[in-house]
Amino acid sequence: MEIIFDQSLVEAHRRRALRQGDEKAGFLLDIVAQELAERVSVVERQFETAMELHGYTGAAARSLATTGNVGAIERVETDSAFGSAREPVTEAPLERIPAEPASLNLLVSPLSLHLTNDTPGVFIQARRVLKPDGLFLAAIPGSGTLQELREALLAAEAELTGGASPRVIPFADVRDMGALLQRAGFALPVADTETYTVRYDSLFGLIRDLRAMGMTNPLASRNRKPMPRRFFLRAAEIYAQRFSDPDGRIRATFSIIYLSGWAPHESQQKPLKPGSAKQRLSDALGASEHKLKDEGEP
Repeated sequence: MEIIFDQSLVEAHRRRALRQGDEKAGFLLDIVAQELAERVSVVERQFETAMELHGYTGAAARSLATTGNVGAIERVETDSAFGSAREPVTEAPLERIPAEPASLNLLVSPLSLHLTNDTPGVFIQARRVLKPDGLFLAAIPGSGTLQELREALLAAEAELTGGASPRVIPFADVRDMGALLQRAGFALPVADTETYTVRYDSLFGLIRDLRAMGMTNPLASRNRKPMPRRFFLRAAEIYAQRFSDPDGRIRATFSIIYLSGWAPHESQQKPLKPGSAKQRLSDALGASEHKLKDEGEP
């Protein structure tokens, strides 16, 4: 397994963000929590046992509790400090789901799976811990997220040093995430994307929020040499030149992939077997049917 993320650094960033306690910087988690809760609320069934997996602030668990169709919700975090006396948490590493096989009706992962090295393995665990007809929901930053920041940092470093190193983590493609659901054995897999644009006075406001979210660079291959202040000043200039609105404020894109998949159950809708259709497509469309020639036929 390739080690992309330094897990000790991921944890250090999360702890630093927790100590800062900037509630305003949790806006993205709040948006995702509301979206996940809305998706659960339209499902006409009760989820007696649920788990929020590394949701950091607990916003998703609290939003799920308001839907009326979710029962007991267990929060899982890497450290008990992320919980409280009123909202205790179960401790587990980022890549482990601490639940018995077939024990959960609902598993929700808000904005944490993009930092796992063995993401396919986590998906397989998710499928294993769900009861038959249990639901897995996840929100994952996808490709396009922070693209403006990535471009500005790369351009500034290339200009000042003649080289470039990764400073924004790679984000997954929605099709790849959908394929992971299928590989893990989920039924009725769905993957879609919502894009949110946030505006800042400058690059420094964006970086401040990313620090407060625990989302700064944890790449194992990161350049460990501190960059001088002139690097960030130049990056801020490039960002403003390329991605600012007429009022001078800059744009930052967050593209969130929403995933849903069900643990297989005999009651679920299944695709028809090939050849089982009772009517030809050409008849339904009122079109003429023509046999295609095989390669080499005259």
